[in-house]
Amino acid sequence: MSSPPSTPSRGGEKLLTTPILQATNALSPEAEASTALIAVVITMVFLTLLSDVILIFFYLYKNRGSYVTYEPAEGEPSAILQME
Repeated sequence: MSSPPSTPSRGGEKLLTTPILQATNALSPEAEASTALIAVVITMVFLTLLSDVILIFFYLYKNRGSYVTYEPAEGEPSAILQME
């Protein structure tokens, strides 16, 4: 028969843990700066798109229902009939 699984010892073997619980290496200053730059660029793109959507919404809200036609109203003679 097989023996039950044994727990790893803390001395020579490394304990298996999730990546969140494992120690992470510190980033270099250059890596932190590039990460910050990427975050700033993503934030600026997001804010630009958001402001564009807001401006389009206000433009459409302000100009709703302003469709103008140049057809003669009922009862008025048309320009073609006036020329005859």
